[in-house]
Formats: sequence, C-alpha cells, structure tokens
Amino acid sequence: MEKTSKIYVAGHRGLVGSAIFKKLTDLDYTNVIGRTSSELDLLDGGATSKFFAEERPEYVFLAAAYVGGIMANNTYRADFIYKNLQIQQNVIVSAFETKVKKLLFLGSTCIYPKEAQQPISETELLTNTLEYTNEPYAIAKIAGLKMCESFNIQYGTNFISVMPTNLYGPNDNFDLERSHVLPAMIRKIHLSKQLMDRNWGEVRKDLKARPVQDLNGSETESEIIEMLARYGIFEDRVELWGSGTPMREFLWSEEMADACLFVMNNVDFKDLYSGKEIRNTHINIGTGRDITIRGLSKLIADRIHYQGKILFDSSKPDGTFRKLVDVSKLNALGWKHEIEIEEGVNRMYDWYVKNL
Repeated sequence: MEKTSKIYVAGHRGLVGSAIFKKLTDLDYTNVIGRTSSELDLLDGGATSKFFAEERPEYVFLAAAYVGGIMANNTYRADFIYKNLQIQQNVIVSAFETKVKKLLFLGSTCIYPKEAQQPISETELLTNTLEYTNEPYAIAKIAGLKMCESFNIQYGTNFISVMPTNLYGPNDNFDLERSHVLPAMIRKIHLSKQLMDRNWGEVRKDLKARPVQDLNGSETESEIIEMLARYGIFEDRVELWGSGTPMREFLWSEEMADACLFVMNNVDFKDLYSGKEIRNTHINIGTGRDITIRGLSKLIADRIHYQGKILFDSSKPDGTFRKLVDVSKLNALGWKHEIEIEEGVNRMYDWYVKNL
C-alpha cells in the first residue's frame, strides 16, 4: 500500500476495525475511509455494491462482523450465521467487481475443530467437528476464507485471510450479555468491587456509560443490586460461566492490527501455497501462549485489587477446552507479537476506567 492509497476499513468502529483504522492513520496513510452501520448497511447487497462503485477503494480490510461471547453465540445462532455470511458475501463480491487490488479478510480461530491438535496449525481446518456453541459463527467464517481462496483460484484476485486468536483492547465490547470473556470479566469484577466498597458513584457512572438492559444508573440501589445479580455480580463475589479450567490465548488488538498491516504490505496469495491442491492458505495470528480462564480471573482481580470471591458455575458450558494456535507460519513470514497477557490486562483495565 502507498501512503496515498484509498483504503476501506469495513467495521472501523469495532474492536478489530478501530485498531486497524488507528494504526493506518498513525502511520500517516492519508486516504483511509470507513462507514458506520447507519451510513452503510453491509447486510444490504445493493448499498454495498453502490458504495464500492462510487468510492473505488484500492485496499480493503474486512473487519466487519456480528460478534459476541459464548452466551450470545449459543442464543442467537441464526443471527450469527446469516449476518456474517451476508456481510462477507456483499463485501467480497463488491471488491471483486470493482477490481480491488487486495483484500484482507479477518476470521476467527473458532474455525478449528473442537478436538484439534494443539497448538492448532492451519492444516487442522475441516478435519473434525466444530465446538457446538459457536458452530454457526465458525461456519460463516470458514465460508468467508473459502470464498476468498476460491475467488483467488478462479479469478486471480489477491484476497488474504487471517485468523486472529481471542482479541482484546481499546473499544472492546463490555456488554454483560454479548461480550467476550476477558472484557466481561473485567467489568464484572470492577462492578463487584465498587459494590463491595459501597462506591455508588462509580457504579452509577459505569451503568450510565454502558447501560445494562434498561438499567442506566438512575435506579435505586436495591434495583441495581437485583439487576446486577442476574449477571453474577454481587457485593461479595462474582459468578462466572463454566469450570474455569479451559485455556485461552489472547492477543492485544493493536498488535493484531500491526500484524494485519504487515500481511497486507508483505504477503500475497501466491506466497501461501504450493502444489496442485490449494487449501489452508489462511494465516493464524496469535501469541502462541495461553492461560486458564481461572488464571485470567486472578490476573484481573489482582489488577483491580479485588478481595471478593470468584466462583465458577460448571453447569454452564465451557466451550472448547483449549484453542492455542500455531503461529509458526506468521513468524516465518516475519511478524511476532510483543505484548504478553499480564501487560495487556493492565492496559485494558486502565482503558476501561478512563473511558467510563
């Protein structure tokens, strides 16, 4: 990419897209564009096609997606498969029709089988059964990477797919029902500490910034306590889903953005295969290191100076037991992470408090 290239970041307000958008502008790319969902509904094929025809971006980062944690994935299964398939199809086809020079599709490591060999290499794709709770989302993401791969093979496009591990960072989603495990855990432990300290000003400030259902901090103390309890947040404890034993790998979102720019600038589709059968051309992005959910909760509790109990409800699903990705392909291409989870948790909580 040239500094003046027209670059479209689809989903530029989300966790992934905002990190890429910021990285591009910080590096003085001068023609970076984005559209909010109210400005451009990527579920609308006609509107998406019109946008590409009018704007003619040269490079596209496809970071737009309908995402959520284990509860949301398992509850809104139809929404997760339909909306993600629709967004991907509309953007990828429009990029093809307008002769975009290069597109980077961002998937997820949930594409891999539940019982995949650890650490998970790209070759594990489609070798076994997916994790049930996020199967619809995973299938959508598999379809996206296969769509990119297939357009490349048939039409000679240069559409690259990357599969980031669990991401966290600035502009994350802290919704108590739909967020991923790390931001949800930060908010729950933070709120429980404020309840424990009887710091009602901070509780109300949090709820005003990020309402929970219809709760916005203006309610009575008893009403707030009753509502937060539904999400496992109490004055003396926090209750979390699952057994706490599954292991997860986490990558700071701004480092993911750095990896994406590296791939966009240095890797082409022709670099990712050899032989007659072209498959598994996607690239894992991660750290190669994981931590138990229980261990993560302790890291967060220590950072927040939380003295309450952290309990796990093993009647709730754990999801995949372990999902550590093999990042040797990415490392061999020339990129490696630097921020470890301990530093990342500190950064994440500081950002959360600052943005209340």
